[in-house]
Amino acid sequence: MLKWLTLLSGCLFLCLAVSAQKTSLFKKVSGWLEAENDSNYIEEHTRDITFRVFGSRKYNYYDIVDHKIVDDGIVDNSIISNTKSSKEVLYRPNTPFNIGVGFNYRFIAFNVAFNLPVINKEGGEYGKTKVLDLQTHIYTRKLVVDFYGQVYKGYYIANTRRLINNFGSDNVEMIRPDARNVNVGLDVQYVVNAKRFSYRAAYLQNDYQKKSAGSFLFGGGIFGMRMKGDSGLIPSYLQKAGFFNGENFYRTRVISAAANAGYAHTFVYKKHWFATLSLTGSLGVNYTTLNRVDAADLKKAGLQLNNNIRISIGYNSSRYFAGIHYVDLTTRSQSPVPGTYQTMGAGNFRISFARRFTLKKQLF
Repeated sequence: MLKWLTLLSGCLFLCLAVSAQKTSLFKKVSGWLEAENDSNYIEEHTRDITFRVFGSRKYNYYDIVDHKIVDDGIVDNSIISNTKSSKEVLYRPNTPFNIGVGFNYRFIAFNVAFNLPVINKEGGEYGKTKVLDLQTHIYTRKLVVDFYGQVYKGYYIANTRRLINNFGSDNVEMIRPDARNVNVGLDVQYVVNAKRFSYRAAYLQNDYQKKSAGSFLFGGGIFGMRMKGDSGLIPSYLQKAGFFNGENFYRTRVISAAANAGYAHTFVYKKHWFATLSLTGSLGVNYTTLNRVDAADLKKAGLQLNNNIRISIGYNSSRYFAGIHYVDLTTRSQSPVPGTYQTMGAGNFRISFARRFTLKKQLF
């Protein structure tokens, strides 16, 4: 997985270098990648310096889902009733809400954020998570590039209390400081109506969308995920109840590829108040390996279903911006165990306040 992270990081920085240098290859495809704004809809501010103060929380999550029938039985002296309801184990990290500052000028963007102890509690009942999150979202006129490079260690099972009520076990197994995840991926979307619709207005603050407009989207992505624990990732009381067909595994690895399509729209009220909503769905294939506890590995190709949600609401004008942005990617991978699947998610929640300054003379 680290090899994947290195490879995708190299590809990302190579793309940025090509864009910055304006090579002959870039010039040949510039007509396809670049778009002239319709000034009635979009007011461009890329030649202004945009300063921002923001609060941000990046995150990552992992779910194990079994939607088969669970037979009647007795587990730990508690009766398990027959049900068709989905059962799931929800792994969540304990990630901080960071405070930061940043700026944009032309194709340059810089942000730096800090974990302030006065805002975030260390440890607590959910344990502590060690995080390396290189998640990056790049918005050009016609392309949206989402890069995910995440290494997380330390999770807790978020739905433990509900599972205990359903399965009648006193064995909580809630905190998993041993659980480690590596998640890498690259997702690209093409914006069809870039002339009148701007993602940058909502997420980079270097455009001002003056009228409502939307665009169809299409593209594709590749992802690699590994989740590992020192012991089985499925709590023992669930395994005894037949969850995941009674199987248990301490490591899972998934490689997937999928094509996506969707739609995005910005609604503008009284020229300044806006809401940007975006949804894409993906269909593809995955190859999953489950390293079982005291048994041979399970390996199988399966169906891959992903979705990407973006929501931004706030106020925008020629000089000021205030808004909330949310990006969430969910990858759903069919498992080698019949009637089950695994979900890996990643995203970013941010609150931003920005001010644009017009330069008398361009820096370059």
